[in-house]
Amino acid sequence: MSYRLILFMLILLLILLLSCASGQFSDLKPNAEPSTVWINNSTYAYSTNSDAGRDDRSIIRPILLYNTTDDVAFACGFFSNPSFDAFLLAVFALYTDPNITYMSYAQVVWSANRDRLVQSNSLLDFHADGDLILRDADGSTVWSTNTSGRGVVGVSITQSGNLVLFDKRNTIVWQSFEHPTDTWVLGQTLKERQRLISNTSTVNWTRGLYRLTLLSDGVYAYVGFTDPQIYHKLYLDKVNGSIYAMYTNGTLDFFAINSTDHVRLRTVNLPFASSIQFMRLESDGHLRIYERTAVGWKSIYDVMSDKRWYPSRPSPCNNPTVCGEYGICDYGMCSCPLPVDGYLKPLNDRKLYQGCSLVTPLSCQSIQNHRLVVVPNVSYFIDPDNTEPTIKGIDENNCTQACLENCSCKAVLFAKYYDNYCYLLSQIFTMAVNEGDSSTVYIKVQVNKEAQMKVSVGGLLAIIAGGLIFLLIAVIILQRKKRDMEEEDDELDKLLTGLPTRFSFEELKQATEQFTKKLGQGGFGSVYEGQIGDQRVAVKLLDGVGQGKKEFLAEVETIGSIHHINLVRLIGFCVEKSNRLLVYEYMSNGSLDKWIFNKSQDNSLDWPTRRRIFADTARGLCYLHEDCRYRIAHLDIKPHNILLNDKFEAKISDFGLAKLIDRDQSQVMTRLRGTPGYLAPEWLTSIITEKVDIYSFGVVVLETIFGRRNLDYSQPEENFHLLQLIQDKIKSGGLTEMIDQSHLELDFEDVILMIHLAGCCIQSDSNRRPSMSTVVKILEGAATVETDLQEVFDVAPIAIREAVHLDASTPPSATQVSGPRQGKRRRPSSHLQIQTPHAPSYLPPVPRMALRLVLFFLLLLLLLSATATAAETVASDVARIAGGATPTCDGLVGECAGDGEEDDLEGEEETRRYLYGYAGSRGRARFISYDALKRDRVPCDRRGNSYYNCQRSGRANPYRRGCTVITHCARMLH
Repeated sequence: MSYRLILFMLILLLILLLSCASGQFSDLKPNAEPSTVWINNSTYAYSTNSDAGRDDRSIIRPILLYNTTDDVAFACGFFSNPSFDAFLLAVFALYTDPNITYMSYAQVVWSANRDRLVQSNSLLDFHADGDLILRDADGSTVWSTNTSGRGVVGVSITQSGNLVLFDKRNTIVWQSFEHPTDTWVLGQTLKERQRLISNTSTVNWTRGLYRLTLLSDGVYAYVGFTDPQIYHKLYLDKVNGSIYAMYTNGTLDFFAINSTDHVRLRTVNLPFASSIQFMRLESDGHLRIYERTAVGWKSIYDVMSDKRWYPSRPSPCNNPTVCGEYGICDYGMCSCPLPVDGYLKPLNDRKLYQGCSLVTPLSCQSIQNHRLVVVPNVSYFIDPDNTEPTIKGIDENNCTQACLENCSCKAVLFAKYYDNYCYLLSQIFTMAVNEGDSSTVYIKVQVNKEAQMKVSVGGLLAIIAGGLIFLLIAVIILQRKKRDMEEEDDELDKLLTGLPTRFSFEELKQATEQFTKKLGQGGFGSVYEGQIGDQRVAVKLLDGVGQGKKEFLAEVETIGSIHHINLVRLIGFCVEKSNRLLVYEYMSNGSLDKWIFNKSQDNSLDWPTRRRIFADTARGLCYLHEDCRYRIAHLDIKPHNILLNDKFEAKISDFGLAKLIDRDQSQVMTRLRGTPGYLAPEWLTSIITEKVDIYSFGVVVLETIFGRRNLDYSQPEENFHLLQLIQDKIKSGGLTEMIDQSHLELDFEDVILMIHLAGCCIQSDSNRRPSMSTVVKILEGAATVETDLQEVFDVAPIAIREAVHLDASTPPSATQVSGPRQGKRRRPSSHLQIQTPHAPSYLPPVPRMALRLVLFFLLLLLLLSATATAAETVASDVARIAGGATPTCDGLVGECAGDGEEDDLEGEEETRRYLYGYAGSRGRARFISYDALKRDRVPCDRRGNSYYNCQRSGRANPYRRGCTVITHCARMLH
């Protein structure tokens, strides 16, 4: 056979094959008549494969098809996902050509049997009486239009994707648009009380958690089955008559039907469609718009991300199931509430976004063992504006009790809105970290009493033996310590002769009426009002004093010798065992901060009073700096430490951080201390002089003039820093607008003079700041101040206000009479805590030593017994997580997880998600990224926590969101 003959035959064969393929699809019509049956099998003439926009290949078997002019058609037929061998009767949009020679990228927009799929060899019967019936392979009826006897003469798929049954007058008898599933196509109308219901997942077509419903006053998005909860709402004006919504090209229009006309209520603008477009309520609760592109169907817009729907929910935690049931979302990271006593656990340790579950399921047979535990610093998506409470107007205790008495209640949301709103929830979805939220969330858990009290006999004997040994050692140590303290008291009384009045603890306890009249929380302790004789006093009960008795008394002697009208006078003290108390004169008007930061008219100060406070404070500092035997740097000047008497005369208090400087010293080195916002730049070098007080004084003057704090995170981000804001206002000429004008008798010329004085005090170069004696002269009018505000505030040290974090981990020096100040401000935990009342902050008088030790021993036994089972569980969990490896915090972070743990992860992408999504004991990710696992060396402190350095990311505070990294060390060492 010649070469040309072979080539001719091959070309002829190819033409015949193409003709057959063209004929196969071109025979599809958009309509059909009754008495037609379509069988769903592999030999059916119109079967083909389609990838449906995914990597797999879904099977489509079209029976009706309407081809549009833009290469996209709507078809009705059987549709199957290869994840399972079952079929939907569906309407789907797909790609094709004018001759219908191929089909691809099918997307289901409506289905008849999403909750009951059919098998191969099922059939669709268009019965002669006009009923369209879907039967499974076994002959059972799965679905029907129920239109028999209604004059149906045909079925058709329309250009917009609507499956309709019509009569001989072409009147629609039944249509799929009247029975929406999860999709809304262009041209489709959604009537009042009609709804979209999401699929369970992308591969599970059964009805899911989410539904979107059109009601008379808006479009509501719900989540949940038996007791749906509103998570989104688009408001509409409520009118008489029914309403409907029309999805058109570029808009979503809402209309009301009254007796005479259709009234447009609202229009929501959407992306303009260049091809076929549809809107789908998806399994994650989002309402996304899809459009045809050259490479498949693409999501082009998320309708619910529009602020008109829900402006208050933050992203990416704006979805009720983003972290599953019981989960906590913190800027996209998922975690479970801390498993107190083993109440909660993740469904999947490597996929925390799937949510959490109760370790012991709730049982209505043992309701007496139910307990509510609070999840602090979180918010829940329910909005009181949208959702009526279960119970209204009751207090929090009665609200939680109502849940405990209702077995179907799984959680409580208590919100203080216009009234007390109590929500009893039968299902709890994702909570979001929100430290400023006024609502409280409780979770109901099952307490297993038997498991809590279970302890082995051998373990109990070991505890008793260890406790007895500990008791014996404690008695010996305490007796020896008591003897040493008595000897030390005798020696100190002889050495220190210049002390103020010494009081006993019992005297001060009676003077303060058992420490009941609390005035406030000062530096290092609480302050209580008291009465000694006919004199009112303020008694400061110091917390956590770390210095010895000798050092404390020596410092009290030094401070007690300082006397000035503008310094709070130390009247006396108490030092008994571990108790340290200071007795000060009483200042009836409290501290300056409550007068300048409180916007109430009743608490505002007029300008002459503020001016006098500046002068009093300056005289007090001048005395400390220049008129004492030592130069004394206060180191913590701020409004909280400036107290006012009944005549509003200012006096400086709280010498807890004071530093004594010899006259022959120009500067000293000391560790960082003080309050962020008032720290001078030289603190960064730890080499300071008394000029740091002058810087702080300048900040106080500015705060008093402008009526706000230097660091105020309640302001918009661009207004956090007062000095930066002043700098911007000077440049724009709007400085006077910032001045606190609580009283109209302001002398603006004098105010500007004070701003100039403050500008001199806050200069970065400490040598250019005036001395306090010069400041006093300026305030008294005996000297002038000349400074260029533009120049001063252009170089104002902004960074130190937020970048400095105080270190409270080291013991205080001998000059710190008030004990260690709180340094780093701990961020509140976003995990589960059981609320308990706070114990009194003072130590009661010590009873007999033997009774005290016996009580301590009994409490120790109860604690160890109750936690024995929990300890075994933790040990087991640690062994499982660590894979038996010894935790090492000196090497790569990954070593803390144990050798070989990452071997089970399926590829780099899942490893990234696992590491980034994992929440440790504080609800933070183990590692910043996948690369950090291999690269970063993160040291662990003695508690097992490792803090990632956030300076590089622009966040100076490591306790702000996203900056704390908890490694496996935290789980193993806590």
